[in-house]
Amino acid sequence: MFQFVEPRVRSVVAEQLGVGVEDLSPEISLTDDLAADSLDLLEVALALEGDLGIAFPEAALARIRTYGELVDIVFGLARRRPLADVVAASPPAPPYVWARVVPQHAHGHDLQRGEWLTPYTAETIAEDALRAGRGTRLEVLLPSAATDTTVAQLQEDFAWLAERGVLVCVRRQQHLNAPAARPHAAA
Repeated sequence: MFQFVEPRVRSVVAEQLGVGVEDLSPEISLTDDLAADSLDLLEVALALEGDLGIAFPEAALARIRTYGELVDIVFGLARRRPLADVVAASPPAPPYVWARVVPQHAHGHDLQRGEWLTPYTAETIAEDALRAGRGTRLEVLLPSAATDTTVAQLQEDFAWLAERGVLVCVRRQQHLNAPAARPHAAA
């Protein structure tokens, strides 16, 4: 069950506190290292209650200091529910994407990154593209297994950049062994 609970906790904490999922480790202090206050922790707890269908006791919330403690408490609360309910409530993990920002001007340098696509990562990628200026091209590469829905959603998420002069291209990674697409010959 832990493999279903921890990624969801990681995603919620990253989204609510505006940090990258890769920044979360068991020993990181939510209040000292991530500057979360009691209201932030309450919002995290409420989001986890809604996502996992658990009831977060106030006393438990007051005891949490580290990310590891939060995961342990949520795991304990989720363990009281049937596994099928926890799995059904857990959304899929975000895809790992490769993003490349290509400035229009030759003096600019390409900026490339590969990260799990959390809301924070998407915001950072968009900021990088805007910082590069008008005429910049943003290329986002998804895993080949990404669904059409995921591709369409990501295109929609970045579409607003076109209004700011950034050309956005979202596509799936092609397998090296896959046959190349051939243009249709006119009959």
